[in-house]
This record gives sequence, structure tokens and C-alpha cells, in this order.
Amino acid sequence: MTSNLSQAGVTLLCYENVSRSCIKTPYSPGSRLLLYVVFGLGSLLAVFGNLLVMTSVLHFKQLHSPANFLIASLACADFLVGVTVMPFSMVRSVESCWYFGQSFCTFHTCCDVAFCFSSLFHLCFISIDRYIAVTDPLLYPTKFTASVSGICISISWILPIVYSGAVFYTGVSDDGMEELVSALNCIGGCQIVVNQDWVLVHFLLFFIPTLVMIILYSKIFLVAKQQAIKIENIGSKAKSSTESYKARVAKRERKAAKTLGVTVLAFMISWLPYTIETLIDAFMGFITPTYIYEICCWCAYYNSAMNPLIYALFYPWFRKAIEVILSGKLLKGSSSTISLFSE
Repeated sequence: MTSNLSQAGVTLLCYENVSRSCIKTPYSPGSRLLLYVVFGLGSLLAVFGNLLVMTSVLHFKQLHSPANFLIASLACADFLVGVTVMPFSMVRSVESCWYFGQSFCTFHTCCDVAFCFSSLFHLCFISIDRYIAVTDPLLYPTKFTASVSGICISISWILPIVYSGAVFYTGVSDDGMEELVSALNCIGGCQIVVNQDWVLVHFLLFFIPTLVMIILYSKIFLVAKQQAIKIENIGSKAKSSTESYKARVAKRERKAAKTLGVTVLAFMISWLPYTIETLIDAFMGFITPTYIYEICCWCAYYNSAMNPLIYALFYPWFRKAIEVILSGKLLKGSSSTISLFSE
């Protein structure tokens, strides 16, 4: 997509007749419309898709479980990305200017970092939950209780919020980069500079939970393969009811693990380009073109809209919950006790 200036050789500014205004590099009208549609659709999907997930888990009693509360909390983090981050980033990306003030720029950046890391921590705890459920399905309910789920949810929210607030509101993120900050400091811009030390911390905060998830899901699928062989043996021989029940539970937990494995994979694919781009930028002198940064950024943002689509694709109970919610049956007094499972 190419920029289209109104007159050749004329420099457009974010704020006309304002000294030290940032330079504006607008897209052509057709490109702007297309970008607004694409980015706006992602924001709407993130907001309403995750709102459906939260409503489903919190309203229907059949979905009240420690694991599902983690999923609802993850949906809340993605919902907040869709509300507080994506709409304003959309305007910045399309108009190439920030029209919401410097204070809101800092707040926006804090929300961006906090809610995205919160999603990552939620996914990491969900992978631990799935590992316990698949490796020890009978004792799983006694190991991953509501209180354990509550602790995981609390950590997934408190740590990212404290971290992002401490980094961006104290100004430690740009220590040693005062000249660059001064050069980028124009009216109509929202350029948050992060030095090499904090970029490395960001990378480790992404890499370590991701590595944990990769290891756990690798083990999950190895165990699932072994369990599948045992289930085949149970099916071909007359076994006790206890063994048969364990096989059914193991099959159900494997299916849930597979769905959440797809969610983790989608997260890594979405966030890896952005993480690598910021790492390269910090250590190579910020050489990445703006359009590459925007592409990586929006790939990451779009992950917040993907999870509800994954649930709708793999979870029959979620499709049924959506049907109940959108049909208005949710308003009936007995709707919370509706059965969402076919078996």
C-alpha cells in the first residue's frame, strides 16, 4: 500500500499550524477504507467474541469449572485488548498520527503490554491444567481446584499489570536513550522507546512461558498417544467399569488439550514475528520499516480475536451456548441450567 500525498512536495502534518507536529504520511482513500475495515473487524471480533465466551462460562452452570474459569479470564484479557488497545491503534496505524494525547499514549501502551502478557500467562497456566488433566484424569479434580484456578488467575493479572505500570510509568524503559526520545518527541506521535535491557526482559517473559507450553504440550501428546493405545485395548477386551470410565475421561481431556493446543499454537504464530521484530530493532538500531512493524503488531492484536473462533470450531458446547445467547433464551430464568453437552 502506497502513501498518497495531496500535493507533490508538500509535507502534511498531524496538527497543522502547530510547531513540532509529527509528519503525517496518509494512505490513499481506498487503502484507508480497506485498513479501517480489516482492523475494525478484528477489534469487533475481539470484543464480541470474547464477550460471548465470558457470558457462556459465567452464565451456564454446566460450565462452572476451574479450567473454564481460566478460559473466561483469558477471554477477559483478550476482550480488554479489543476495547482499550485495538481501536486506538487502528487510528494510529491508518492515520499515522496519535490524536489522543501523551498521557493516554502511556496508558494505552501499559494496557497493550499488560493485557497481552496476561493472555500469555493464562495460556501457560491452561497448559499446566491440561497436562495434569491428561496425565492423571481421575485425580485431576482434586489437584486443580477452584482455589488453585483462582491463584493462577490472580498471578496472570497482577504480575503483568504491575510490570507494565512499573516499566512505562516510571520511565525506566528508555534509560540511556534520551537523544532518541528527544528526536521522536513530536506532537501527534506515540512512540514508546524501550532500551535493550527491557526489550530483552520482554523477550524472556515471552520465551520462558512459551517454552514451558511447548514442553508440556509435547508431553501431553506423547501421553495421549499412549492412552489411545490403551483405549483400543479396552475396546477390544471386556474390562471393568472403572477402567472404562477412566478411558472415557482420558478421551475427553485429550480432546480439550488438543483444542487448547491449537489456541497456544495460534498465539505463538501471532506473537513470534512481533517479538522477533522488537528484538532486532533494539539491537540493530531501529532499522525496521514502519509498515513491517505495523504488520507484526496487528498479527499480534488479531490473536485476541482468534480464540473465540477456535472455540466455536472445536467446542460443540460453545456453539450451543452462542445459539442460546443470540436467540434470547438467555433471559429465561432456567437458561443457566440448560444442558450444553450432547453426552
